[in-house]
Amino acid sequence: MHIHNLSKGNSVLNTFISEIRDYSIQTDRMRFRRNIERIGEVLGYEMSKSFDFTTQSIKTPLGESKIELHNNDIVLCSILRAGVPLHNGLLNYFDSAENAFISAYRHHKENPENFEIIVEYLACPSLENKTLILADPMLATGQSMVATFEALKPFGAPKDIHLVSVIGAKAGVDYVGKHFNKETHLWIAAIDERLNDKGYIIPGLGDAGDLAFGEKLQH
Repeated sequence: MHIHNLSKGNSVLNTFISEIRDYSIQTDRMRFRRNIERIGEVLGYEMSKSFDFTTQSIKTPLGESKIELHNNDIVLCSILRAGVPLHNGLLNYFDSAENAFISAYRHHKENPENFEIIVEYLACPSLENKTLILADPMLATGQSMVATFEALKPFGAPKDIHLVSVIGAKAGVDYVGKHFNKETHLWIAAIDERLNDKGYIIPGLGDAGDLAFGEKLQH
């Protein structure tokens, strides 16, 4: 798997990452969502450099201009609910993308440290020979990303696959690396070293879905 860790270089992205991590700032839900959206835009911009481009002629009022435009047929799939702001950021840059949505959540059994990933809702166009962008802001154990991709397989075989996350743990990155083909690309803003015993990223930022949309009742 090709890993593109944007934290290896300094940019304005550092500001957005610092604010979604900062406990005194992240409690502003509107700002949190907007920062996730902006991170999605940065990741989308960097990802676009790897796309296929062809030369096209554009007529201007004074003549003609030739420009390279990407010709990837994109399907953007996000994991609900935390993935919505990240989805919006990517969609801001890929105007004509088709969209897919899937719900995947952790179901804890008797032991709160053990869980399985439950997929309940899925809406998806054909993926056959298209560019699949699979977005989930937190790549903790990697199980949600893998379970989501397994659920998408009946919709066709993508030409190429791009995974997009805001913050991941090394264990999660390693896990998806074992379950996706070697030509898959991972675009990520930061990679943290470890998970705690409940499978949450440390230092991470907390629960991205709760921070974006409010706390949920457990059932």
